[in-house]
Amino acid sequence: MLDRTPTVLRATLAGLGEHWTHRNYGETTFSPFDVVGHLIHGEKTDWMPRLRIILEHGEDVPFEPFDRFAQSEASRGKTLADLLSEFERLRAENLATLRGLELTPRQLALRGMHPALGSVTAQELIATWVVHDLNHLKQIAKAMAWQYRDDVGPWRAYLPILST
Repeated sequence: MLDRTPTVLRATLAGLGEHWTHRNYGETTFSPFDVVGHLIHGEKTDWMPRLRIILEHGEDVPFEPFDRFAQSEASRGKTLADLLSEFERLRAENLATLRGLELTPRQLALRGMHPALGSVTAQELIATWVVHDLNHLKQIAKAMAWQYRDDVGPWRAYLPILST
């Protein structure tokens, strides 16, 4: 699944105008552009760095807190095409590293210390990485659909993606 996210993002977003890519669906929500920046930040600071902490230090070294909004500054001045390419590169590097680890069931059961959630396993971290991608793909679809919430007329009643 983790291999597919860059392809899905490119197929969904590449070449679209800002009407599609830079609008969100509420004050504290992300636009598709924001989501790609957020995923880049995760590739750099979350998944593999935290896995390394678990494998090397266990629960003795807690994870750094994750800044969910760091992409705002990091994405400034970049195009969506730039972000898509950067995400593809980082994801490919991280997955090559992950595969190279050839994690055993014993290693997957090792625990790390999340700053808010407490003790978590390597397996839970990797599973969360997958679901995190899926969650943000849904968020992108919602942000894009939201731009037409008034245009669909009475069909809105049949489109749960448009509910708040």
